[in-house]
Order: sequence, then structure tokens, then C-alpha cells
Amino acid sequence: MRLPRAGDGETVVGVAIAVPEPFCGQLHDARVRLGDPEARHIVPHVTLIGPTPVADDRLEELDAHLARTVAGHRPFHVELRGTDTFRPVSPVVFVTLAEGAAQCAALESAVRSGPLQVESQFPFHPHVTVAHDVDDAALDLAQADMASYEAGFDVTHVHRFVHDGTAWRPARRFVLGAVGAVADAAAGVRP
Repeated sequence: MRLPRAGDGETVVGVAIAVPEPFCGQLHDARVRLGDPEARHIVPHVTLIGPTPVADDRLEELDAHLARTVAGHRPFHVELRGTDTFRPVSPVVFVTLAEGAAQCAALESAVRSGPLQVESQFPFHPHVTVAHDVDDAALDLAQADMASYEAGFDVTHVHRFVHDGTAWRPARRFVLGAVGAVADAAAGVRP
């Protein structure tokens, strides 16, 4: 996916569920091993809202929207199991959500309103990318290499990420079933 350009006074944001450790490290290492050129710039995650330019003077409104919306959803469990691909539409291999996809879809639908009422390029399909924008041989290897991958974790929060020109960084964290953001400032937020 080509990153949209931020205009003057804009920040490119994304909203995602960051995969926790030890699975974060496992999936990151797999993406690096499989040759994904963006592997070192992206935390393993389930995208809710992809890269979206937002006016800097609307970030506070955006965070209030995310806090309210995420607070209205209960924590849930995700099971990652096996692989699939978006080929031939998009050169992506991903780990599938065997459990938790419906909750992710409900969260995505709720978040995609207010200041994030933007059209999606593709229908929502929750997943964790392990290879993107690599050649067919590397995509085939990724799909085979990660086919037996399994992991399970509880989703208790969602992050607003910002793109700093090089990489995606967590900027704010919002707790499911709670009121408001519980952490902010990229330096103090851990996925």
C-alpha cells in the first residue's frame, strides 16, 4: 500500500491492534526473514484504519472519538492460525484470524466514523501481514513458511499510530471498555 502524503499541517495516522509479545517479535522476525522491505518500519498489527492524513488541529477530536468508540467495545480474544493471501489483487501474504475477526470488524466499523469517516480501498478483512511487496517466490515462501503459525492473545486496547516519515510509531493507546486514552506520547507507549 502506497502511503498517502500528509499536506502542510497534517499527520498521517493509522488505527490498529498491535500484536503483543512474544508474538510481536516472532512475526516481526518472520517478516524480516521473508525479505519484506518495510518489515523494520511496521509493528505487527491488525489494521482497523489504514494510513489516513488528518489535520493536526483535528488530532484532539480524533483522540476523543477513538476514546469514546473503543470504550464502547469489550476486550476480546484473537487466535492467529495459518496463512492466506490477497493475491492476485494485492501482493500480500498474511496470518489469518481464526478467532476474533467479528469483533475486529465491529470495532473497525465503529471507528470508521466521525473524523475517520474515510472510504476504505478494500473491504475490511482482519489479518496480520507477514510479506508485502515482495516477488511471487518470496510470497510463496511466506505462505508456506508461516502456514503452521499459531498464537493467541487478548485484545484490551487499540493504538493510534503516526507515520514519522520513516516508520509507524504508537502515539496514543485507547482501552476497550474503559473511558479515555490511558497513555500517550510515542516514547511512553508500548504496543
